[in-house]
Amino acid sequence: MTDITIRPLAAQDRAAWDTLYTGYAEFYGVPQTPEMRDTVFSWLMSDDHESAGLVADMDGTLIGLTHYRPFASPLRAITNCFLDDLFVDPAARGSGAAQALIDGVTEVAQTRGWGVVRWITAEDNYRARGLYDRTATRTPWVTYDIKL
Repeated sequence: MTDITIRPLAAQDRAAWDTLYTGYAEFYGVPQTPEMRDTVFSWLMSDDHESAGLVADMDGTLIGLTHYRPFASPLRAITNCFLDDLFVDPAARGSGAAQALIDGVTEVAQTRGWGVVRWITAEDNYRARGLYDRTATRTPWVTYDIKL
């Protein structure tokens, strides 16, 4: 069995992160440019931006990524964690990397005293939803967007 290490995203991970994040955008059918990835990576590398990232490393190769950020919950007067992105290279699916990445974000959230880790996924993302259903509680909330 190969060990998976979860660690913070680092500047030297840029090329591998770019490949993984491109795969994530393609999975969701979101057109993305190199400039868009430049912006996101700069956020992830900045201490002044709320977004942060973790990567899954298997034998020196990045096989997965996740991004997360705090969000305020005024009704409960606490800070929570939003897991924005989670992607594992298709060749590494089933390795435990997705669970390890979620566990990594959960550990960060616990360390920071955040109340809950929350994320959304596509209704038809059945393989991932199998993991999510075992890992977390599906909420009854319905999501809406206003495109600006």
